[in-house]
Amino acid sequence: MDTIKQLAEQASRLTTNPGVYLMKDRQGSVLYVGKAKNLRNRVRTYFQSSIDSPKTRIMVSRVIDFETIVTPTEQDAFILENTLIKQHRPRYNVVFRDDKDYPCLRLAIKEPYPNLTIARRPRKDGAHYFGPFASALAVRETLKVINRLFPLRKCNRRRLAQGRPCVYHQLGQCTAPCSGGVDPALYAQTVRQVELFLRGRSAEVLSDLKARMQEASAQMHFERAAQLRDSLRAVEQTLAKQVMVCHDRLDRDVFACAREADRMAVTILFVRGGRITGSRDCIVRSGAADDQDALASFVSQYYQQHPFIPDEVVLPFKTHDTALLEHWLRGLTGTAVRVLYPQRGSKKDLIAMAARNAEIALQKNRGESSDALEELRGRLHLQRHPHRIACCDISNIMGTDAVGSIVVFEDGLPQKKAYRTFRIKNVHQPDDYAMMYEVLQRYLGHTHGAETPPDLFMVDGGKGQLAILLRVLQEAGCESIDAASLAKGPERDRAKRDQTEKVFIPNRKNPVTFPHNSQALFLLQRIRDEAHRCAVSFHRRVKRTKDFSSELAAIPGIGPKTVQALLRHFGSLERVRSADPAQICAVPGLSAKRARTVFDALHAQDAAGNKGKV
Repeated sequence: MDTIKQLAEQASRLTTNPGVYLMKDRQGSVLYVGKAKNLRNRVRTYFQSSIDSPKTRIMVSRVIDFETIVTPTEQDAFILENTLIKQHRPRYNVVFRDDKDYPCLRLAIKEPYPNLTIARRPRKDGAHYFGPFASALAVRETLKVINRLFPLRKCNRRRLAQGRPCVYHQLGQCTAPCSGGVDPALYAQTVRQVELFLRGRSAEVLSDLKARMQEASAQMHFERAAQLRDSLRAVEQTLAKQVMVCHDRLDRDVFACAREADRMAVTILFVRGGRITGSRDCIVRSGAADDQDALASFVSQYYQQHPFIPDEVVLPFKTHDTALLEHWLRGLTGTAVRVLYPQRGSKKDLIAMAARNAEIALQKNRGESSDALEELRGRLHLQRHPHRIACCDISNIMGTDAVGSIVVFEDGLPQKKAYRTFRIKNVHQPDDYAMMYEVLQRYLGHTHGAETPPDLFMVDGGKGQLAILLRVLQEAGCESIDAASLAKGPERDRAKRDQTEKVFIPNRKNPVTFPHNSQALFLLQRIRDEAHRCAVSFHRRVKRTKDFSSELAAIPGIGPKTVQALLRHFGSLERVRSADPAQICAVPGLSAKRARTVFDALHAQDAAGNKGKV
């Protein structure tokens, strides 16, 4: 209580300017990031006895200190809040982690004969991107429809340069610009129709096709008119299968959310040209903020990561940051973007549809995770529900630069702040058992302090690795933690998929079997693969740093601090080699004489290496 009073007194002395505040715990970790139009008034509310939200009360009970950053305007505070959430990923904020790149369609309009391809990550390359699509299947189906309706080229630039038609020309799905006989103006008209179609401007596509058909017929180009007639009919048939939900033909994203315990599901409906073209469900950790602030934070983080911003953003309720969000989106697009919260009509119906999908997504996620964990408990005969699962993996190259990783999942979701990586210190030969023993011993010896012990501990490997884990658990006095190991089996036959993974548990000779479609097995595989990814990534960083520093450390008069300064400044050995003495001298703490020493030594090494190759 004394701490709360001290923090309340500290908050009462804050400025009334806009800014951002960071709530911190005893270890200095950021628990929550928020913005405020008036820092004093906003921060003081956290340390009053009238807090309604249980989550906010829990968060405040852990706060030991807070930090504020004053900004010139409330808009600057809005942008800075997003940046700090992305940087710190606080426990009590809603954090949108886009764990995969959703596919888009890329129209390469800068090329002489643009084509349409699937892209995973939009870039600033002058091309037009459409999406994102909810799945790879959805984007492939859309591409298939467009290829059937519009004769864009399908080949890449190298095939285009060969100068002869491909099989798509024989099928009537390409005009063969590679043959050099295609009018660029006619091809540009087709590209425009594709762009209008993807933007939902179907009425303009139909009108354009009809006008071109009549023009070709009037000029007695009957074969061309027949092709345009067939395209017109195909587009009409395709559009007849789509449901028109808004007759204003605007592009809009419709958001709705559902919260339960520590999770929130957000559903986004993509409406393009008045028609629903897809949807996306996102499961995020529920923060300490209310629904309005949580959804506003999610929306701003979402549009930071996705390039396409529609004409309207439709929300289920008015947020405190509606004006800020509109101003920020306008700054991203250069055009006006409306943020709406409709009370009636077709847009309200869209919100209800999105809300139903959010509820279903939340129930599905809860059911899948709960079912998988219960199945694990039953099949592996665990002592308690595996709420927290840890997994260990080792990465090395013939015993050199050996590292280990520990990843942690809670209720089936990764907890990246609980991940740990280790450099192997005491094993200098290729001995996976000894390396795993060292990593497990160091990690489990720390669980009595800051680390929370897991309910189930996994290792990547077979019976030998499991024996090492059991030994360390016994030595650390953690026999209450369940243990298991997951090893790839020798079978790779698709007909024997249930034999490709072997799960070993203590006091059982044969591995535990799972059906090939078991959610529990998928969860174990996901955890094991994440541990492997974490270990390999850390091993590459360690090896890259060692390879970089070893060559520099061999230069006379260059010590570890100088090596680190060069590493931070240039980032790679190749960049140091390509730098001149003046650029090397720009590194803090490096004199002109030592910069010349580094330059001469690296180029002497290069000359010696080239001489040895002659």
